[in-house]
Amino acid sequence: MENIPTLLTVVAAAFERPDGRWLMHKRPADKHHGGLWEFPGGKVESGETPVNALIREITEELGVAIDCANAVPIGFAESGSEGVIPPIVILLYRLNEWIGEPVALEGGAVGWFTPAQMARLDKPPLDCSLVDRLFH
Repeated sequence: MENIPTLLTVVAAAFERPDGRWLMHKRPADKHHGGLWEFPGGKVESGETPVNALIREITEELGVAIDCANAVPIGFAESGSEGVIPPIVILLYRLNEWIGEPVALEGGAVGWFTPAQMARLDKPPLDCSLVDRLFH
């Protein structure tokens, strides 16, 4: 059997406003993929469920509160032939309700975009896949 490195599980949120705009987070310039736009979120830590990790990450990154009942799984993307070690899987959750106004607490920026605008943003490869799956 092939020796496969441990999988890195990441959660991300697709915030959708009633006007049809979606939130994207611009990564700080000094981080991996700095300056690129992504769905906000982060790594699932040992002992966390994906939804609990999503709640924690969104609070840390954006300063908003979410309820696990409002986090609806809508898709995933995984690294493949890019040679990313360890392999990454991003689990994407749709959020239509939250408490507070999202702000970039860890640097970078946040913005609200239409699906067409999101398609044109510079994004990491897995976020490109997530945007494609979300709207096609």
